Amino acid sequence: WYRTEITIPEGYSSAELVFDGAMAEPHVWGNGQDVGGWAYGYTPFRLDITDAVKGCTPGTYPLAVHLQNVEESSRWYPGAGLYRPVRLVLHKEKYLKGWGTFARTTSLNGSAARIHVTSEVAAEHPGGLEVISKLIDRDGAEVATAKAWMNESKQMEMVLEVSDAQLWSPESPHLYTLVTELKGNDHTWDVQSQAFGIRTIEYTAQGFKLNGNVRKIKGVCLHHDLGPLGSAFNKAAFRRQVALLKDMGCDAIRTSHNVPAPWQMEICDEMGVMVMAESFDMWIYPKCKNGYAKFFPEWWQRDITNLVLITRNHASCIMYSIGNEIPEQSNAEGLKYSRLIQNYIHSLDPTRPCTQGNDNVPGAMWSGVWQNMDVPGFNYRVYIYQDGYKASPKGFVLGSETASTVSSRGVYKFPVKECYGDAYDDGQISSYDLESCIWSNLPDDDWMYQDKCPWVIGEFVWTGFDYLGEPTPYDEYWPSRSSYFGIFDLAGLPKDRAYLYRTHWNQTDATLHLLPHWTWKGREGETTPVFCYTTY
Repeated sequence: WYRTEITIPEGYSSAELVFDGAMAEPHVWGNGQDVGGWAYGYTPFRLDITDAVKGCTPGTYPLAVHLQNVEESSRWYPGAGLYRPVRLVLHKEKYLKGWGTFARTTSLNGSAARIHVTSEVAAEHPGGLEVISKLIDRDGAEVATAKAWMNESKQMEMVLEVSDAQLWSPESPHLYTLVTELKGNDHTWDVQSQAFGIRTIEYTAQGFKLNGNVRKIKGVCLHHDLGPLGSAFNKAAFRRQVALLKDMGCDAIRTSHNVPAPWQMEICDEMGVMVMAESFDMWIYPKCKNGYAKFFPEWWQRDITNLVLITRNHASCIMYSIGNEIPEQSNAEGLKYSRLIQNYIHSLDPTRPCTQGNDNVPGAMWSGVWQNMDVPGFNYRVYIYQDGYKASPKGFVLGSETASTVSSRGVYKFPVKECYGDAYDDGQISSYDLESCIWSNLPDDDWMYQDKCPWVIGEFVWTGFDYLGEPTPYDEYWPSRSSYFGIFDLAGLPKDRAYLYRTHWNQTDATLHLLPHWTWKGREGETTPVFCYTTY
């Protein structure tokens, strides 16, 4: 239980609470009145509490939030409680709807850009209201503006033209500020502002294009926890993760396997990281006793709605993922929901494609799921990449989850050999980067296909950082309780593999890394293989 008091000042007609996420199954009471809740602990949501605060009568009111975390609700550590911000938002009689403004770059010709802005207004009688959109650069100069009178639909469409646009990319994450104003009768009713990056994306047989330029996606999968800090979102800790990944040459993150935190999207915009915004780890068929499967039929559309609404204005978001290794991918039910969810996302945001991480590609091809996805995604299975490419009407495939190489930082096993799923008595794994899981492979295998096949548009490595849970291959070995998959360990310190990826991904800065260490008590007189990861 969480309890606090909120104060409503004079001059407002409605109030809502905005949760960036609450783990899990949050339920809210305002002034003793049940005002609603949510099911999925990762999804941001809004609750109208106007009635509970007596129609916004000025005063102080009690607020209570109840959450319950049950065992086996996830295959990794989900965290608990109010682990992301909660905000009280007060509105006047007429206002711009939260998450109701959608801005997207629709045309880019050289440095000339056109931006389409849709705004939604909450008002009983929208007549006489004017919406003004402005694009402000870093220096505070207004580079584009558009005005429109509201119509009866309470939605307004505008176009901003920028003659000399500074484009957003991982190498140059230039951001403008989009300011939306609601005015009428010489009165400003509401003002919203949000960061906005001008950029275009395309997925073609020639590859993934950002701002018209082909590039391979060099991504990592990333769980939401921050290692020893737990699951409460910490801006400084996430910035540190992004900085380490970018120095390695990484340019993308997959939010495995859940809706990202709004702060996460903001930081990816600012620091220049592309994002695959993922939704679910399961649909109908449960992977664990109390997982999302028990909510999916009733809640998937609401969760997808909020995922898209909080994400679609972020330049960093380049695609949505509708699921990870969904068991139904190989049957008619999987095809039905793949079409339903993908089409629904397109209705909310037609500018970005959808993917899902398929771990049973032959089954997905048989059911039609593979052929129906905007971006066909392989989880591992490099040995059937060619089959997946031939069966894809899109003419390209994505490594939606790759490698699953495992290692312990600073631990070296002998003899040095390739291993798949091996475990040892000490609960550690060799850092010679030659060990992976029984279902996966070493990084070289992924790079071989990416280098020789333009139709492989990139990869998302499992994982960027070690995370709490899934200590494969020590699932029942105490005290192992965190993964070994990470390129960086649980504290964010680089394993040897970080320099292997840096050598391949970062073509700007020099890399020279030798392993293992030079002096080693107990190995006198022994032959010790030395590996060199270098750009030289």
